[in-house]
Amino acid sequence: TMVPAHTACALLSLAPLLVLGVPPIWTQPEQVHLSYPGVPGSMLVTWTTFNKTESMVEYGLLGSRLFDMSTKGDVALFVDSGVEKRKMFIHRVTLTGLKPAATYVYHCGSDVGWSDMFSFTALNDSSSFSPRFAFYGDLGNENPQSLARLQKETQLGMYDVILHIGELPDNARIGDVFMTQIQSIAAYVELNFLSAIFGCTESLWYSWNLGSAHIISLSTEVYFYLEFGLELLFNQYEWLKKDLEEANKPENRAVRPWIITMGHRPMYCSDDDQDDCTKFHSYVRLGRNDTKPPAPGLEDLFYRCGVDLELWAHEHTYERLWPVYGDKVCNGSKDQPYVNPKAPVHIITGSAGCREKTDRFNPNPKEWSAFRSTDYGYTRMQLVNATHLYLEQVSDDQYGKVIDSIWVVKERHGFSAWS
Repeated sequence: TMVPAHTACALLSLAPLLVLGVPPIWTQPEQVHLSYPGVPGSMLVTWTTFNKTESMVEYGLLGSRLFDMSTKGDVALFVDSGVEKRKMFIHRVTLTGLKPAATYVYHCGSDVGWSDMFSFTALNDSSSFSPRFAFYGDLGNENPQSLARLQKETQLGMYDVILHIGELPDNARIGDVFMTQIQSIAAYVELNFLSAIFGCTESLWYSWNLGSAHIISLSTEVYFYLEFGLELLFNQYEWLKKDLEEANKPENRAVRPWIITMGHRPMYCSDDDQDDCTKFHSYVRLGRNDTKPPAPGLEDLFYRCGVDLELWAHEHTYERLWPVYGDKVCNGSKDQPYVNPKAPVHIITGSAGCREKTDRFNPNPKEWSAFRSTDYGYTRMQLVNATHLYLEQVSDDQYGKVIDSIWVVKERHGFSAWS
């Protein structure tokens, strides 16, 4: 089950009321966002309040009578792990029986406070569906440079899904502001969160199907925060192994030929900040030998299971790699490197906007580095069909210009495609 990340309730919009001495509305829904629970015909609506209230979504088909359907859900107490130990309530309501590709209008809350009115389009559960994605990482609340462009494009209906590949704030008040900022995206289109911080999600790893793809979200933090328990690392590895084995069964791979992973910290990168991915012996890629027992890395597993595309963030840059395995380029051919590539394709997109500004690159990258940019921006993707996938990078610094694009073409998927 996929559960969106760490949420809390923002007070900034209530500042004028506080100044006047009028108490804020503790029952007012904040930080509304959508996510896909992985079951066809469903959508999960999540929001927060500071007081405990009912959890209700009223909704209806666009063009029909408003709010002629309603669904109740659950509310859970969340206590901020910071110094303030603030309490807030997280509401979750799962809508079911939605018509594929139909547009719904909804609001959420209770009779003591309702959200604004939003709309969404239910996901098409057909394997021939060609979903359009935007994805990015490290969108900071202090410098969310790409946010305005993403807001507009989302509300124009350009995307079916948005993937947030970490990094989410670990401070509750900062998290409040961040979640409020992205409501203008997340309340209109399904937003998958990948948290880079422990404790923000009830599930640190999960998978789901969309169109011709099986998409896997994983935690790279299990390789770095061993104080939370080494068993997390091994549990995830075993889960990944079973999930990939299931996805590779001939009957499943025939329907969902593309396997795409999303994780926060990359296996490879050419930044000069001495992060894990800048080292040959990357923990994420090769595992750790300083644990008992030694911890396995992910590169061999993903290669054996024929993962097609690996999406990463963390580095505050954009970098596209040639198909790579074992630190070596494995292009399909000299002239068409992404046509029938001989290894997974890696994309790093961590420059949506961050307080620390974009990173610097190593002036002498390894041969697997194909294209690099320090512009703020984000990535678009379309799963066109079972054989063709399109990717492009948008520069916000250059007013939405597409600065990089590739087609990945695969006539075969799975481990046999590498030979």
